[in-house]
Amino acid sequence: MLISSDYPALTALTHVLRSGSFEAAAHALHVTPSAISQRIKALEDRMGTPLVLRGAPCTGTETGRRLARHMEDVGLLEAQLSRDLGQDARATRRPLRIAVNADSLATWFCTAMALAVQDGLLFQLEIDDQDHSAEALKRGDVSGAVSARATAVAGCDIHPLGVLRYEAVASPDFIARHLPTGITAAALTNAPSLIYNEKDRLQDIWATRLTGQRLSLPAHRIPSTHGFVDAAVLGLGWGLNPAALLAPHLASGALQRLSPEPVDIALFWHVSRLNAAVLAPVTQAIVAAAKSQLIQTKTPAT
Repeated sequence: MLISSDYPALTALTHVLRSGSFEAAAHALHVTPSAISQRIKALEDRMGTPLVLRGAPCTGTETGRRLARHMEDVGLLEAQLSRDLGQDARATRRPLRIAVNADSLATWFCTAMALAVQDGLLFQLEIDDQDHSAEALKRGDVSGAVSARATAVAGCDIHPLGVLRYEAVASPDFIARHLPTGITAAALTNAPSLIYNEKDRLQDIWATRLTGQRLSLPAHRIPSTHGFVDAAVLGLGWGLNPAALLAPHLASGALQRLSPEPVDIALFWHVSRLNAAVLAPVTQAIVAAAKSQLIQTKTPAT
């Protein structure tokens, strides 16, 4: 009843929440912002609750986000139906929203997308730390997530992917300047580290393991995986980088390991059970790419 009678309004709601504005939604749907506003107001009246928090950007209430996610689930089913019926799925392209950590995107996840690409799906990636990416799935913002969470999100299936290995590195000049007597608690509290963002705890985990103490690390915030490596090469700080990106720099001597012990992060693919069947080819591609490019072990690290 809700879908059949309010499909245009639900579509308008979804576009507003995904684009962040009434104007962008109107442009995408080839109508006026006033028409978008009227559709959403009518839907809010029918539902008896606000659905959009007006602002810059516009965001959704819990109910609004659930309705938008429902519409995207319906869209994925429609795209699959078009393929099953031999119709041109490009005419009904639908977004597939996935949360993934930046280091996976920089090392192996593009391979997974290339294996999974199919007419009718457009990848929309939400970048978040591997310890937090599953939260987007719990909120209903995405249909799947690459996460370090080893237990399934409620209502989701979980697939182990493998281990993404990190190594602590710095440039020779940085080591000579900041760590001349080795890795000590005192040295680490003064030597600038590198973090991706405030959620990035890898450097803290490594320092605690090595020194047995919880330290307050000075840090440059550099929200770019490749920029993170470049910053280490140029001597801005020390940090943990994906081992897959370090080989040429270690071979040339531009970077040196600070410890022979890596930090291994086990990753898992969480996918909404409601869409598990429709997204089975995507899941298969993600698992296959991970199997070929991540370390496969039965002993995940934390």
